[in-house]
Amino acid sequence: MTPFHNGWQVKGEGAGEFDQEAVVDTKERAIELARERAKQTEPSQIIIHKKDGLIEEEFTYGDDPRNVPG
Repeated sequence: MTPFHNGWQVKGEGAGEFDQEAVVDTKERAIELARERAKQTEPSQIIIHKKDGLIEEEFTYGDDPRNVPG
């Protein structure tokens, strides 16, 4: 999820029905939409970016397939 010129962009990656992007008005709505999508496609992860593009937060839903902390 990243800031977009006219709102916040929610973009999926990988195989699945949520690979399409969406642009919403507020960051709060973008987080809500990303969480809804992530919970429907577990295991999944949300990466929230700040306006400058740096990562602000990450959330993992379902079993984390990685064997490394973080």
